Amino acid sequence: MSSFSHAPSHLHVTALSGGPGNLPLIQNLTHAWSAGVHWICGDEGTGKTTLLRLLAGDLPTMTGSVSRPEGGVFWVDLQGAAHDQVLVQDCWDAMRKNCPRWNEELLQQLISDLDMDQHRHKRLNMLSTGSRRKVMVIGALASGATVTLLDQPFVSLDLASIQTIQDFLSEAAEHPQRAWIVADYEVPAGWPHRGLLDLDSRSGHRSVGEESGT
Repeated sequence: MSSFSHAPSHLHVTALSGGPGNLPLIQNLTHAWSAGVHWICGDEGTGKTTLLRLLAGDLPTMTGSVSRPEGGVFWVDLQGAAHDQVLVQDCWDAMRKNCPRWNEELLQQLISDLDMDQHRHKRLNMLSTGSRRKVMVIGALASGATVTLLDQPFVSLDLASIQTIQDFLSEAAEHPQRAWIVADYEVPAGWPHRGLLDLDSRSGHRSVGEESGT
C-alpha cells in the first residue's frame, strides 16, 4: 500500500523488505516521512528496531529501496558489548565528527538537563541501563541531522528525564525542515505527531495520520 504524505518527504521507502539474517520482519513496505515527529509502533517482534536499522542503512535491504536526504539520517546503537569500554565523552566526540550540523550548545544543555555531566568520563559499562540510553538520546537530539531515528528513547529513564525528552519532541512536532522518527510500543496519550506507522496492523503496514494513503 502506498503511504506518501502531501508534504515533501525527507525519507521514503519503496517496496522495502528486510530483517536480521534471513528473517524479513519488514515486508513490501512503501512509506514516506516528512518533517516533524513521527512514530513507528508495534508489539515485540513486529520489526520496529529492524525498520530503523533499514532506514539508517545499518541493515542491508533484501528488496526495495530507501531514499535518504542529503542532510543525513542519524542512528546510533551503543547497547552492544563492543562499546562497553568506550568513555561517554568519547561517544559524543565520535558522533560530532560524523554530524556536520552538530549542535554543541544543545548537547551541553541536554547533558545538564538529563544529569549526565557526572558521567562524562565513565565507561559505558559503568553506567546504568537508563544512563547508557541517555548517552544515545543526547547524541541523537544534538546531531542536527535532517532525519533522526530514536529507538524506545524513554526505556529505563527517570520521570524527569522522560519529561525533558518529551518536551523536546513536543516542540519538534511541527518543525518545518527536520524529521524525528520514534519507535516504541505506542504513542503517549495526547502526543502531537505528524504520522504513525502501525506495525501491529499488517498485513499491509497500515499508516495512520498524515502519512495515510489509499
